[in-house]
Amino acid sequence: MGLPGAHTLTCTQWSTPGDKGLFQDGDIIIGGLFSLRFIPPALNQDFNEQPSYKACTGMENLPLQYIYAMVFAIEEINQSESLLPGVKLGYYIRDSCALPPWAIQAALALVGGDRSSCSTSAPPVSAGSRPVPLIIGGASSITAQILSRTLAPLSVPLISYTASCPCLSDRRQFPNFFRTMASDVYQARAIAQLAIRFKWTWIGAVIANNNYGFMAVKVFQEEIRGADVCLAFVETLERQNIVNDARRAALTIKASKAKVILVFTWYTDVRELFQQLDELNVTDRQFLASEAWSTSGNLLQLPVTFKVAHGVLGVAIRSSPIAGFESFLKNLNPSRRPHDDFLREFWEKEFGCTLSSNALLHKAALPPCNGSETLEEVQNLFTDTSQLRVTYNVYLAVFAAAHSLHSLLSCPNTHSYPGDTSNCSSPENIKSYQLLQQLSKVNFTTPQREPFYFQGADVPAKYDLVNWQKTAEGTLKMVLIGRVDGFDLHLNESAIQWSSGSSKVPISVCSTSCPPGTRKASRKGEPVCCFDCIPCADGEVSNTTGSLQCEQCQPEFWSDEEHIVCVPRQLDYLSFNETLGITLTAVAVSGITLTAAVFVVFLRYRQTPMVRANNSELSFLLLLSLKLCFLCSLVFIGRPAVWSCRFQQAAFGISFVLCVSCLQVKTIVVLAAFRSARPGAGTLMKWFGPRQQRGSVCFFTCVQVIICIIWLSLSPPVPEPDLDVPGLKVTLKCAMASVAGFAMVLGYIGLLGCTSLLLAFLARKLPDNFNEAKLITFSMLIFCAVWVAFVPAYVSSPGKYSNAVEIFAILASSYGLLVCIFAPKCFIILLRPEKNTKKNLMAR
Repeated sequence: MGLPGAHTLTCTQWSTPGDKGLFQDGDIIIGGLFSLRFIPPALNQDFNEQPSYKACTGMENLPLQYIYAMVFAIEEINQSESLLPGVKLGYYIRDSCALPPWAIQAALALVGGDRSSCSTSAPPVSAGSRPVPLIIGGASSITAQILSRTLAPLSVPLISYTASCPCLSDRRQFPNFFRTMASDVYQARAIAQLAIRFKWTWIGAVIANNNYGFMAVKVFQEEIRGADVCLAFVETLERQNIVNDARRAALTIKASKAKVILVFTWYTDVRELFQQLDELNVTDRQFLASEAWSTSGNLLQLPVTFKVAHGVLGVAIRSSPIAGFESFLKNLNPSRRPHDDFLREFWEKEFGCTLSSNALLHKAALPPCNGSETLEEVQNLFTDTSQLRVTYNVYLAVFAAAHSLHSLLSCPNTHSYPGDTSNCSSPENIKSYQLLQQLSKVNFTTPQREPFYFQGADVPAKYDLVNWQKTAEGTLKMVLIGRVDGFDLHLNESAIQWSSGSSKVPISVCSTSCPPGTRKASRKGEPVCCFDCIPCADGEVSNTTGSLQCEQCQPEFWSDEEHIVCVPRQLDYLSFNETLGITLTAVAVSGITLTAAVFVVFLRYRQTPMVRANNSELSFLLLLSLKLCFLCSLVFIGRPAVWSCRFQQAAFGISFVLCVSCLQVKTIVVLAAFRSARPGAGTLMKWFGPRQQRGSVCFFTCVQVIICIIWLSLSPPVPEPDLDVPGLKVTLKCAMASVAGFAMVLGYIGLLGCTSLLLAFLARKLPDNFNEAKLITFSMLIFCAVWVAFVPAYVSSPGKYSNAVEIFAILASSYGLLVCIFAPKCFIILLRPEKNTKKNLMAR
């Protein structure tokens, strides 16, 4: 009893008014959620009426194909004799309107049993209102997360066909979630592998402003880490502000040097982005597409896409044929499915007629259908079965559910809960938690002869690689160019048509790869992909493109002019064939000739007073030693050998000691002769006669001989390349193993020279008309000056020029002695013979 005028209590539980979905009764009912319509109704925010989720509008053709893929799979299973024999599957398919609230409402209606009225005495549950033990749906990752968390306490399995967020793989958060769509991790890694494979080091990214886009960028960056690939920029697109966001992204793309752009967002966002790029006349970019838009027929058909985005390289959900499905779709007809509201709505939209009996009341603008309409000639996304991608995922989801039911119904059941007495052979007693357990263990071969199993919530990742190519008709077509199996990439590079229209791989770099012979040098404050190319230093090479550092050549090698390879170093030494060697040889031979000529003159005029004065023996010995000095200079020219390295220093040291010893003895003789002229000093010359003079020269020379013998016996010079000096040419020289030995040789010569200079200086003012002490003083001044300058010049001279300095010092000092001592005498002997008399020489 109620109050007068009161209405029967009615309410809505888990249902959408005016939209009951698509139902087919069976022993077991499988639920389906599809985003069939994309235009939500206007919601009343005034709170003046009871809130409800009204039906959406704007039916899409492709989701409708997904619905009938589920219907087709269930009918195929019902006709199978091996899969669920004797069990008829039914379905209850609802529209989720692509919005989480609508999806939750529809899902709860499916799992709770759809009752459109409630009262104090509810009617018995009809066949069409039985709760479903499993739902195929959750088109987006967000919707799948919400549905999974909502249904998890009820242990209702949810099998998604397009949710790809890696977060859904977490079994702790989503224990009841399964999917036939691979995780986005795999496609992001596949795109990263493409970037690495084609050496694109500077890539721009345009992503959706949600987890789908951010996850893709994160995985992409993880995969390219260490591969010298960088993101030039990351622009986000939000659907609520798509025009402004797309304009901003287009301006960034135009301003960037990145020629390859990764786009990870929905095709509707991509369409606006292409529109903005067209307005900015940006037509030379190579796009990398995610599966969300790589197979979009709508985008392919747009003229702006042909201008802006030909050559797109993308990852797509794996396509697989479904035998008999095309025929099934072509034969659909509302006359054979009178209760199919989805088909009725599609039919009326496609053929522009109405099937309703009250057509004049509801759709006066549309004529009634005449019954001759057929889908045989219809070409749209609903009837196109050339590439079944998401459709195939729906198909697999139905078979996964069927095989788990088959395992549950055909084997003894293990009770999961205490007190559970259900029998697995009875379809009426199917429990959701039992089905959830069986789904985790399902393993079967699909009708397409492919193995199918779940790895947790996921299936093994399989993708197609597609390329948008131009056709002769001025349109774009999608061409299969490879595939992705897990983390393995299989690609036919020769089949790719790039954005340039050619088969040449586009270049997208911040800095051009450093050629061989150079190395990378990072720019301060910029990514590692932006760098300068620095030429390798001398002695270093880099033989590969993009070297991080130059490698030092081995000591025996040096870099070539391009700094690409290490080549053997060329041995260099002072040779007789080069200009310097020829010049020094000519000067030395001239010195030898001149000394020989003086020797001949002195020998011919040996009885003259000029020659006999001051011991002619010492003069001849001095000339001999000078000739040896000139000769030893020639030993320093030519390729150093073991014998030459030992002989040259010994010959040089002994020859000069012999020469300086003769001068020292001659100076002593002059001083002794002057002192003997004084009273009481007559016996001085007796004690320093010719025998003593010769003995003195031999003694001084023997000391040097002993020094040389000890030096050359213990640590002689050996021929070695001077590898410490940089350059392609390395000097082959006599390396002083013992610097002390060489210093003693030079020191002894210097000691005798200084002594001779001192004695000659003391005798320079003796009252003879021809005072030889003066000549010796000048010669020894030149000798000492030359050898004092020799030491720093020798040390600082590089390579073979150190030998040239030593030869110059030998020749200069030898010429100084020869000219200063013998030139005045030869002048008198040859040109002033009247002065070559004892009287003239003794005159004061």
